This record gives sequence, C-alpha cells and structure tokens, in this order.
Amino acid sequence: MYSALNRAAYALSLLFALLGGFVLVILTLLTVASVTGRALIPLGLGPVPGDFELVEAGVAFAVFAFLPWCQLNRGHASVEILTQFLPPRIDRLLDVTIELLMFGVAVLLFRQHFLGTLDKTRYGETTFILQFPLWWAYAASLAGAVVVVLVAGFCLMRSFRLMLHPEATA
Repeated sequence: MYSALNRAAYALSLLFALLGGFVLVILTLLTVASVTGRALIPLGLGPVPGDFELVEAGVAFAVFAFLPWCQLNRGHASVEILTQFLPPRIDRLLDVTIELLMFGVAVLLFRQHFLGTLDKTRYGETTFILQFPLWWAYAASLAGAVVVVLVAGFCLMRSFRLMLHPEATA
C-alpha cells in the first residue's frame, strides 16, 4: 500500500510541476509577444491586451502547481546547523513535527483559498481588461492547493513511518 501511495504522490506532484512549467513557458512567450508588440507600435502592432492579467493568473497557478513537488522532495528551506548533531531518533521526531506543521499550513492555505474562491464566485468579480471571471484563476490555483494537502499528508505519513521503522526506505 505504501509504495502505491508513494507512486501516486510522485506522479501527481510531477504532473502538476510539469503543468506549472508549461504555463510559465506560455506566459514567457506571451510576455515576449507583448513587449515586442509594444516596441513595434509604429509598424501597427501593439501589446497583447490583458497580458498582465493573464501573467498574474498564470503565475499564481504555477506557484501552487510547484508546491507539491517541492513538498514531496523536501525542497523547502531548512536550517540544519543544529539538527546535524542530533541523534537519528530525535532527528526523525523533528522530521515528523515539521511535516505535521507543513500539513497544517497546507490545510490552512487550502481552506483560505477555497473561501476566497467562493467569494470571487459569489461576487462575480472580473478582470479589468479581459473581463474574465477572477474565480477561474482562483479555481485553477485551488487544484494545486488540493494536491499540496494530499502530498503533505503523504509526507507526514512517510516521516511517521520512518520514525517508527528507521530501517524502512523513504
């Protein structure tokens, strides 16, 4: 069962990270087109309408899409100056504590983002230029927040398992 969860967490995290990377590539091309259009206004071109709205929504999605991969691979910033001298048992307990805190942060992030998405849906707020509903961008990012919660839960379970069974592999 653990290996199936490990594979699922890995696959889901990788999928979202690749999706986030794809969105960033598209946003980069959009920005290049918009800047080039601005530079070529004398030739009849112009900026891409609503480019900053699209970049804002896309980058928000990308950030949430990268979080599960970062969490799964323990890519968050850590200071190990003191923990490197701790006995392995204490170090594993500290890992569980940190994973528990990260899980709590992920749940809180999801909850607040979910409430924000509901607000944007309820009030029908739209972007200024393109007039697309803001809740679309919120909902796309919310998908990443769901995956962060799932992966953080898996990471907590993984650390707890390693604390109880130090001989097990991560």
